[in-house]
Amino acid sequence: MASIDAFVRADRRAASRYRFLRRPKEFAQRCVLYVAVLIGAVAFAIPFYWMVRTAVMPSQEVYLWPPVWIPSEIQLQHFAAPFRAWPFERWFLNSGIVATLTVMGAVASASLVGYGFACLRFPGRDALFLIVLASMILPQQVVLIPTYLLFVNLKWNNTFLPLTVPVWLGPPFFIFLLRQFFMTIPREMLEAAYIDGCSPLGTFFRIMLPLSLPALGVCAIFAFTFAWNDFLYPLIYLTRIDLYTVAIGLRLLQGMLGRNIQALMAAATLGALPTILLFFLAQRYFVQGIVITGGKG
Repeated sequence: MASIDAFVRADRRAASRYRFLRRPKEFAQRCVLYVAVLIGAVAFAIPFYWMVRTAVMPSQEVYLWPPVWIPSEIQLQHFAAPFRAWPFERWFLNSGIVATLTVMGAVASASLVGYGFACLRFPGRDALFLIVLASMILPQQVVLIPTYLLFVNLKWNNTFLPLTVPVWLGPPFFIFLLRQFFMTIPREMLEAAYIDGCSPLGTFFRIMLPLSLPALGVCAIFAFTFAWNDFLYPLIYLTRIDLYTVAIGLRLLQGMLGRNIQALMAAATLGALPTILLFFLAQRYFVQGIVITGGKG
């Protein structure tokens, strides 16, 4: 018995010695990782800081060389220039309407279709899912002209319908994302619901949706960002200035406020603010959803 205790103590000393030797290596790896993340964060933050800094600094400091990183005075009057030049508040409202309808359509349609592909068994399920994946690979330029002709024949141009209705038919990327998440939920939970008499649709609303809030949050963030920053489709289907979104409105302001760089940067800051606020407010759901949806293929 004493020999066994001595052996256990020696093994523990060896393990602790091994952990002591391994700690400097782990510490160095973590330091390298943190430094790399910090450098990447600074590299991505500099353009945004430069935009905000230009929007609030005095005119005489904008073109100085070497550049002035911290303005000597904060001037906020440049943020009113976009609203005086064009109906910037109307563009904000239009972008909000399009983004809200896009989020609602993407979450509602993609969750239902992803649930069907992940949890229901029917003939041709895998073949249909391959078609959905193939539509993700298809470049949007290939279907741009046929889609435009379709919406023109439906007389949907100069409306928000071409920007919102297609999303209600199930975006392939969000279908794939939610299918991956639904496949991580144990099959036993669905079988228990079926045994208790719950229908497939009832299982979806009572079990799957409450468990999929992180994944739905990721889809909502992506959908809002895509819709808010979309430039191509509003440019094609919207020709009236009062229907413009922020993305194409900024391009119009660039021609009018090209010499007033502070007002232009102020408009760009206002245009980027909603997506930045959304990401910071929903960051926990975003990171959690990304991790979970990649858990099972």
